[in-house]
Amino acid sequence: MAYNIVLIEPEIPNNTGNIGRLSLASGSNLHLVKPFGFELSDKRVKRAGLDYWKHLSITIYESKEEFFEIHKDKKIAFFSSHSEKSYWSIDYEDDMFFVFGKESKGLSENIIANNLHRTYKIPIYNEHIRSLNLANAVSIIVYDGLKALRK
Repeated sequence: MAYNIVLIEPEIPNNTGNIGRLSLASGSNLHLVKPFGFELSDKRVKRAGLDYWKHLSITIYESKEEFFEIHKDKKIAFFSSHSEKSYWSIDYEDDMFFVFGKESKGLSENIIANNLHRTYKIPIYNEHIRSLNLANAVSIIVYDGLKALRK
């Protein structure tokens, strides 16, 4: 049982390192889509992932177009704070792809518009918070999915 965590244009090395660690802990695969806001050799990425980084199943794509062309027939869920649907309505499946946008802007309007029927949000119950930290959001989705598949 494995999921695929996709980060589109990640900007913060510590988040990517932590998500890499989460990928390994959850048995998931990590997909990183360029451009990045850092170098993968950045010590902050490695520090956040500790010595686990070398054990990750990781695939790197040169662009969003490359990623979507390769995986166009896969079951994909997109995540945005602008979605109307909660992640509670996801019908999780093994080998599913979870796509998250960059920390500063999230997914592009174009990606959201073209995938509204499969875009979800994590509900936030306080008007003073715009969004969750990316690594926290990924954790919520991945472990909710693992729980759903184990039922």
